[in-house]
Amino acid sequence: MASGRDRSLPTSKDVAALAGVSQSTVSYVLSGKRPISPETRQRVEAAIAELTYQPNAGARALRGRRTNVIALVVRLSGHTDVPDTLPYVDTVVEEARKRDFDVILVTSGDGPEELTRLARRSICDAIVLMDIRRKDDRVATVANLGVPVVLIGTTDDNHGLDSVDYDARRAGESMVAELVATGHRRAVLIGEKPQKQREFFFAGEFHRGVTRAAKAAGLDLLELHRSGPGWAGVSDLADELFSGDRLGIIARTPNVIGWILQLAALRQLVPGRDFSLVGQCTDDTAVAYSTPVSNVSTEPKAVSRLAMSILFDQLEGEAAASGKHHVVEPQALTRRASTADFS
Repeated sequence: MASGRDRSLPTSKDVAALAGVSQSTVSYVLSGKRPISPETRQRVEAAIAELTYQPNAGARALRGRRTNVIALVVRLSGHTDVPDTLPYVDTVVEEARKRDFDVILVTSGDGPEELTRLARRSICDAIVLMDIRRKDDRVATVANLGVPVVLIGTTDDNHGLDSVDYDARRAGESMVAELVATGHRRAVLIGEKPQKQREFFFAGEFHRGVTRAAKAAGLDLLELHRSGPGWAGVSDLADELFSGDRLGIIARTPNVIGWILQLAALRQLVPGRDFSLVGQCTDDTAVAYSTPVSNVSTEPKAVSRLAMSILFDQLEGEAAASGKHHVVEPQALTRRASTADFS
């Protein structure tokens, strides 16, 4: 779908950059919604004149009825991996505040009905929808609410909305490459059950990345599934988990990484000496464990910043929803103390 205006024309972002102010300040100068100092207003108006900027009519109308609130919809429960989810939330809030917007966190699991109630009450200007399933009935609902929406995650049908996700397959491949490069003979993947792999795109992609890379490299791979949620679901796997020599363990989430380290300590096993542990988590989380863990970051800041940039382009009338799926590539794996060199 084409942009709502010619991208070669100056935008409010250009005005903000030239005037040395935030994009929201440009909006306030144009709308008169908030008081702006004479000096700042003069700089913005001079930038508008120099660039011959002409605001989009639809955007001007939208600005007149704004709440300056963005709704972030995320499922939170007792099973949520908080170290994995919180960086996305923090970055969305941080990016919103840069533009003088507030964020309301919607954690209800009511599905489409909750989103419809949210829009009906007119308490937000836009929505960021997280925890996307491949078949997610919330997406069709939110696409018809009449407000800008961006998805964080991958679904089978975007319904014309933009979405942003992280390349989980590439992350899985790089973890296998780390174990192969350091002489490991055997790898154990603490994976999701097939049902979750089918339900969540990222889970299936991570699994495919690991299994295909291991097969291509001739690495002996055992996939284990937790018997249940929490610590108990992992501790039941201990005998199978730590069997074999030149062992490397692959963990997809911060919680699983922590539980494996606890299990190893109980068995007096030292990661980086007796076995290797590679995991998917942020760099900040990786260095916070008792043994710093070799990791591939899920890039939550990059994903969330891109999602918010797309959302504000729509809010400011600089672009329309395109239905495009944007993929953020992971950085290279960072080797830390949890990798043993068996080569």
